[in-house]
Amino acid sequence: MSSILVIDDETYNFDVIQTLLSNQTYKLDYATSGQDALDNLEYYQPDVILLDVMMPKMDGMEVCRRLKSMDAWKHVPIIMVTSLTAKKDIALCLESGADDFISKPVDRIELGARVKSMLRIKQQYDQIKALSKLQENTIHVLQNNMDELCGNLSSSLPHELNTPLNGVFGAIEMVINDHQNMESEEIHEWLSLAKHSIQRLEKLTKKFMEYTKLEIFAINPKIDESRNTYYLDLPTMILIENACAIKANNRLNDLVLDLEDINISMNEKDFVSMINELIENACKFSKSGTPIKVASWAKDDVLHLSISDQGRGMTEDQINRIGAFIQFERRYYEQQGIGLGLKIAKKIVEIYQGKFSISSSYGQGTTINIELPLTTSIL
Repeated sequence: MSSILVIDDETYNFDVIQTLLSNQTYKLDYATSGQDALDNLEYYQPDVILLDVMMPKMDGMEVCRRLKSMDAWKHVPIIMVTSLTAKKDIALCLESGADDFISKPVDRIELGARVKSMLRIKQQYDQIKALSKLQENTIHVLQNNMDELCGNLSSSLPHELNTPLNGVFGAIEMVINDHQNMESEEIHEWLSLAKHSIQRLEKLTKKFMEYTKLEIFAINPKIDESRNTYYLDLPTMILIENACAIKANNRLNDLVLDLEDINISMNEKDFVSMINELIENACKFSKSGTPIKVASWAKDDVLHLSISDQGRGMTEDQINRIGAFIQFERRYYEQQGIGLGLKIAKKIVEIYQGKFSISSSYGQGTTINIELPLTTSIL
């Protein structure tokens, strides 16, 4: 409900305005003086001010000037209510900062029209202000993410790029310089090493692009309309089994699956990406021969997903510091990785308004727990 503040030293004039606006759903407040109004603006929170010109001690023009000098209230439209009719007096009202004026005796139709006009102006200002605040917050979030990302990139990414690049250049240089003395099998082996390094670079690039898109989408879902496409009967059990077969193909004997046949409303690409990252992480940071348990079940219209391994685990501090391009305990596992897997999975869960948690015992293993609404909506 729009709030209108009437500032007038005559109670009768407030009663008149209240009667004239009785057919409108406005919240009306009354201040008996300019000082009373200025002292209680936080309480009144007006959207439009009807201000009498002729008042003792502080006239309407002075009140108007003071209001327009206050950052918090200068955008509230002010309608001067005056019995003055001379053009000079009206000009003085407008010069003091008034947005409009209405002459006494006040006409019901004219008053209603002018109030509605000023309310439209106030609503437009509020919308612009809200949009500006949203943009400011978006820039702030992006800046924080970029600061974190740049810091982590500067320490981790050069190594992640240089290692496969050195592999590519080293293998190709070896073949170029000594191919005449090599057997075809040896040439094939060196070229295979180069191919493996290139594939690693390609994987890194794709992960980085996916993570970046997720971060931007979380702030502005309209940026990627394709992600708003839903598959209402997404078969989670089949998709999880497929992901396990692909991502854990060398450790199929280690898999322990306990999956319910559940359908979820979610973009298939996002669901598969989330599962792939979590299965890959569980395999990467646990030793062959140790079990990887994957369970899913439905309760209270929520899909529960649990992925456990018996790897090295993480400390509480490490869990709190999980982020893109942050690595832990790399020296214990001869595996490549830049910390994007968990970050991608966590961001997907957040986009679909789910819950993502990690429980881990250092030296014993890690469990990822996910809750996703069976019928959900993107931000």
